[in-house]
Order: sequence, then C-alpha cells, then structure tokens
Amino acid sequence: MSTSLHHRAIEHLGTRIVTGELPAGHIMLAEHLEEELKVSRSVVREAVRVLQSLGLVETTKRVGIRVLPASRWNPFDPQVIRWRLAGVGRGAQLRSLAELRTAVEPVAAELAAANAPEEIRRELVEVSHAMRDAGKAGDVPRFLELDIQFHSLLLTGSGNEMFANLVGQVAETLTGRTVHGLMPDHPNDTALQWHGDVAEAIAAGNPAGAREASERIMRQTISEMEPEWQDQPRVFVPVPRP
Repeated sequence: MSTSLHHRAIEHLGTRIVTGELPAGHIMLAEHLEEELKVSRSVVREAVRVLQSLGLVETTKRVGIRVLPASRWNPFDPQVIRWRLAGVGRGAQLRSLAELRTAVEPVAAELAAANAPEEIRRELVEVSHAMRDAGKAGDVPRFLELDIQFHSLLLTGSGNEMFANLVGQVAETLTGRTVHGLMPDHPNDTALQWHGDVAEAIAAGNPAGAREASERIMRQTISEMEPEWQDQPRVFVPVPRP
C-alpha cells in the first residue's frame, strides 16, 4: 500500500509540474500536500526526494518545496518524458526525442554492424521478422513490444554504454506515440522493410548499409511526426556561467 501511495504522489505532483499546473516558483508545503494527497508525511517526503532527483523541485528551509523551471528538469528521465508526452508540450517533446534519435540511432546501427555479438545480430533479424508479422496483423500491443525490443537491441548492440542507457527514453517515445494515437494500426510496409534492412545489414557486418537504413527510418519518422510540433517553441537551456 505504501508503495502504491508513494507512486501515486509522485505521479500526481510530477504531472502537475510538467504540465504547468504548478508553475516554476510555486511553493508547496509538506503539511498541505499531506492533506491534499491523503498520505503520511513520510510518503510526501519520499515523493519530494524523487522529484528533487529529477530536477523538478527544491526544498528550502523555512520556505517550503519550490517548483523549478523546465531548464532544471532532467530531460532524459523516462518519467519526465512520459509526463511531457501527456501534456500540452507533447509536440515539442516528440521533436526533441526524434532529433535525439536521429543523431544517435544511425550511428548505433553502424557500430552494431561492426561490434555486436552474434546473438544480438540473430535476435535483431528475428525481431524484425516478428515486427513485420505483428504490423501486418494490426496487433498494436505486440508490435509496440517488438518495436521497443528492436531499438533496445540496436542501442545495446552498438557496444556504447551511453547509447545503451537511452533505451528507457526510446521506450517511452514509442509507448507515448502509441498511447496517444500517433501510430497507425498497420505500420507502413516500407518502414517495416527498412527495419528488416537495418537488421540484415547488422547481421551481415555492413556498417554503411545499417547506418543508411536507420537514417531512412528516422527521416520517415520526422516526416510523419512534423505536424505534431509545428508552431511549438523550442527550449533554450541557459548556459552555466563560471
């Protein structure tokens, strides 16, 4: 029960902050949160600790819990990504994620073709075939599961641990697009073929082919999603000054 209450408190406060319902500079008091959420002080304290770790709030003695501006949030945290995708800033978040993936995934594919262990190469091909079958059958939950697995294998197969640590972000991106109705029930046949091309190039040890096929996927993704972020302002994070 305490775990459930703790999770509910984090979700409630995190969502309200990220959607702007609780704006930057807003002050919250622990005792008020206890009453509002109907939870104990220890649950509030633990929830605030998690939100602090995400850069959403800071606590100040004799003042309270202050909401921090978006420039202080951890944009790579999957929870922050999920909350942003659920709010009015969905388009801007999708754009940032698409641009991040465009910068990383083709390079990861190239590295995987050169470095991935044999078992990852084999699994990528198997998953790409299963994706094609699930896509043609219109099995959306199964396709999402396989899509996440495919891109996770791609990132981890690169042999770059920093790329591998983007798995959670990519999973939230793909999940968010599906949950919010931004993925077709039957994926484009060409996109399915390109996923197969990436897998086959990696399996064959063809770095240039893997990168090219991955770039095609990302160009198509941006082309499909661009209407979602038209007119959405960009976020310019202040540069720290010494």
